Amino acid sequence: MAALYYAKGNHAEAEPLYLRALTIKENLLGQEHPDVAMTLNNLAVFYKSQGRYDEAEPLYGRSLSCFEKALGPTHPKVATCLLNYARLLRKLNRDETAIIMETCAKSISHT
Repeated sequence: MAALYYAKGNHAEAEPLYLRALTIKENLLGQEHPDVAMTLNNLAVFYKSQGRYDEAEPLYGRSLSCFEKALGPTHPKVATCLLNYARLLRKLNRDETAIIMETCAKSISHT
């Protein structure tokens, strides 16, 4: 439902659903489950889209760490998370780190 509200531009309804989904998944599946990582990534994308970069960045970091631990460092979901994180870093004018993440993501997609 959160994604649906987000797609329709109803951010006030989407955010509490993203947060609730995250809490439920963390409690049921643990902190490092891939479903938790996906929810963290989705919430980070949501915050980034609103210009809430300081809230998005730690979520991207947690998501990336979860994906790497659960799925391995060369999984396609790791590449996607790296690209999403890099886009945020570009908004923050941290281009050097963004380039490193983009390069890592490209190397994953070519393996």
